[in-house]
Amino acid sequence: MALTKIGDAGMPAGAVLQVVTGSTATNVSSTSSTYADTGLTAAITPSSSSSKILVIVNQQGCQKYTNTTGLGLKLFRGSTELVKFESQFGINSNNSYDVNGGGNGVTHLDSPSTTSATTYKTQFNSRNNNSGVGVQADSATSTITLMEIAG
Repeated sequence: MALTKIGDAGMPAGAVLQVVTGSTATNVSSTSSTYADTGLTAAITPSSSSSKILVIVNQQGCQKYTNTTGLGLKLFRGSTELVKFESQFGINSNNSYDVNGGGNGVTHLDSPSTTSATTYKTQFNSRNNNSGVGVQADSATSTITLMEIAG
């Protein structure tokens, strides 16, 4: 029998089959409570529908610009929300204006149940409309790592 993909080799459950990374250092900002792309994205094509994808996100340059808001962050597979990993970044007791807090991150084990190309991305929003937030401030580099784990 000819092997056509790495999953055919009978790798044991838990083995790492492939690793894909993505990054961006482009600053994006928003004053909307509607979630929008941060520019951080990566795609992976699982070799088996039983594989799991370990997603590791390091979202850098998180900040708020006004005193009445916080930054929200979510992880998506395509258009499916997987996890909200920040909801009120920058909220503090004295309502300070510029708050530059560095990074935020999440690790999530996903079961996409597909062998089709699958895209993961992060989105952000402002907790309150008309109040500014941003990511990748000062060209900070955000990264996303996707690891296919044999099922």
